[in-house]
Amino acid sequence: MANTQHLALLKKGAVTWIEWRNLNPNLEPDLSEANLAEANLRGAYLGRSNLFKTDLFKARLITANLAESNLSLANLAGAQLLDTKLVKANLTGANLREADLRGADLSGANLIGADISAANLQQTDLGDANLIGAAMFRVNAIGANLNHANLSQANLNQAELIEAHFYAANLSKANLGEAHFTGAYLFRANLSFADLSAADFRWANLGKADLRGANLTGANLRGANLAGANLDGAHLKETIMPDGSIVSP
Repeated sequence: MANTQHLALLKKGAVTWIEWRNLNPNLEPDLSEANLAEANLRGAYLGRSNLFKTDLFKARLITANLAESNLSLANLAGAQLLDTKLVKANLTGANLREADLRGADLSGANLIGADISAANLQQTDLGDANLIGAAMFRVNAIGANLNHANLSQANLNQAELIEAHFYAANLSKANLGEAHFTGAYLFRANLSFADLSAADFRWANLGKADLRGANLTGANLRGANLAGANLDGAHLKETIMPDGSIVSP
């Protein structure tokens, strides 16, 4: 449960909160399980805070600092997190459905099992993030940075990933069916045994990608770079190849 003193200080407003934190730089605020639904926390300094199971439904956290905070199992559905700092935050099992994370910094964050479905991740930094098993159905991650991220077994079905960066990312066994990767950078990405059925990879860079055992049935690879890619055991039924040819059923 939240520390009642910490919660009362936060509710007094930004000035009081900042002054208190400046006087207590090594203290980690405990706001766990607090009800902060629809709270206006724009620009708040909540770095290294305990927000375990905190209800932040539709909270306004624009440009807030939540770096290294514990947000595991927190409810951030519909929250406004534009340009928010979440570097190395723990978001294990958190609910981020339909949250607006445009321009947010989640580099190195732990999002194992998080629900990020239908969230807006345009230009979001998820470099080195751990997204194993995350639900990212219909997420909008156009232009996002996912370099070195671990997305194994994540569900990105119908995701918008146009011009996103996945350098050396791990997408093994992920569900990427009907996802849009037009112009995406997937150099050295691990897509082994991933479901890529009906995915759009037009003009994507898949150089040296690991596509062993991947399901590319009906996928569109027109203009894609497959130089050095490993397609051993990949399923290519009705796949549109880089030269425009279609693999026979």
